[in-house]
Amino acid sequence: MPDPVITQRTAHVEHIKIESSKPFAEVKAALEELVPPLDPIIPEALRQGDIGRAKEALQRGPELAIFGARDHGGLLRVAGLARKAVQYDIGNPLTATRMTQHQLPASLYAPLRVLLYENEIGRAVFEYDRPSSLFGQFGDERVTAVARELDASLERALVKTIS
Repeated sequence: MPDPVITQRTAHVEHIKIESSKPFAEVKAALEELVPPLDPIIPEALRQGDIGRAKEALQRGPELAIFGARDHGGLLRVAGLARKAVQYDIGNPLTATRMTQHQLPASLYAPLRVLLYENEIGRAVFEYDRPSSLFGQFGDERVTAVARELDASLERALVKTIS
């Protein structure tokens, strides 16, 4: 059996931090109201091979959806810390498809990870990596153009939740 071929390259990633004057709980509630969970009909229709029903649900869906959330603050309790922090997977399956049809490795970053946490003075903070910098590493303008759309939609949603 031949040896594996391992390649590597360095990618420049732009990190974004959005600080709010609002408390964590208020921003969390606003985000979860503005960005709904992914419609469970979509993965179920795909599992059943009902592409038409999945497409229909995707086309009538929101600009962004929450694919999942993890209570990272709760996890920190094993280290003896008490923090409010939730890591979200946020994106849009149609948007992801528009990129991954050209560069399958782009699926490493779709959906996007967004962290919401409470800082030392009790205010909410969002942090994430700018989509166009993550997806730009693939050197495919078709992917990067869609990622720039994600830059705008994600920033718009997060700023709206803290306004």
